[in-house]
Amino acid sequence: MKQIAVTGGKGGTGKSTVATALAVLLGKEHKVLLVDADVDCPNDHLLLGIKRKKVKTVWQRIPRWDMEKCTKCGLCSTVCKVNAVFAPKGRKPIFMQQQCNGCGACVLSCPTKAISWSGKEIGYIYKGRGHGIDFISGELKVNEAVSEFVVDALKEEVKKTGKSYDFVLVDTAAGTHCDVIEALKGVSLALAVTEPTPLGEHDLELILQLLEKLGIGFEIVLNRFEEGKAKMIEASVVKHGRKIAVRIPYSKQIMEAYSRGVPVKDNSIEEIRRLVE
Repeated sequence: MKQIAVTGGKGGTGKSTVATALAVLLGKEHKVLLVDADVDCPNDHLLLGIKRKKVKTVWQRIPRWDMEKCTKCGLCSTVCKVNAVFAPKGRKPIFMQQQCNGCGACVLSCPTKAISWSGKEIGYIYKGRGHGIDFISGELKVNEAVSEFVVDALKEEVKKTGKSYDFVLVDTAAGTHCDVIEALKGVSLALAVTEPTPLGEHDLELILQLLEKLGIGFEIVLNRFEEGKAKMIEASVVKHGRKIAVRIPYSKQIMEAYSRGVPVKDNSIEEIRRLVE
């Protein structure tokens, strides 16, 4: 089983377009699982017209106060690094659960053991099938903030059946935050998708640095390529001793396929398939 990530430093570079098109192409000859790990804004099922079914609710632990035991010392507020607990002097603490990341500092620090554990619903896992491939995605509940917990739950679901596939394609969120790092764990190769713009060049540099620190091999895919407009990307890639592996053209046909929810068909996707097989 090959586990491959499709990632990129910034949003809008076309990584989901690449991930869905590659998954469908590989699915013609292999058993493929597509994982949409962009839990803040999952859209692979929309691009492929796959109807999802909820299979699991994701829970996060959060603290719970026994106010009869609370001495109003305020220590729980002092140790909370995400400011989820506010304790006015001489008054009972106020807990803002949306900001809590479940670290447990308040539980461990309470001198009267007034704080124990409870839980809250923070997201969901969905499954589906279409275009000859299996599909699984996570989705963060509205107004929740800790997306990496949903990604972690998603990856645990993938572990249960992942070995039965020839390819597991993981479409990560944009950026280099904790949810992206969690999604990248366990992959053997990453496709870093970028675009020929100053922001594309800047954020490509960030994702390449992250991949190097994680020890993950990578190939660079340049989307919306036009002759004479890729010099800044090429210069950035050279600093890492690499070259652009695949160039996807700036194409009206690709944009129309994307808008219709049809998997992109282009020779450049064939190049990517040969790259990962």
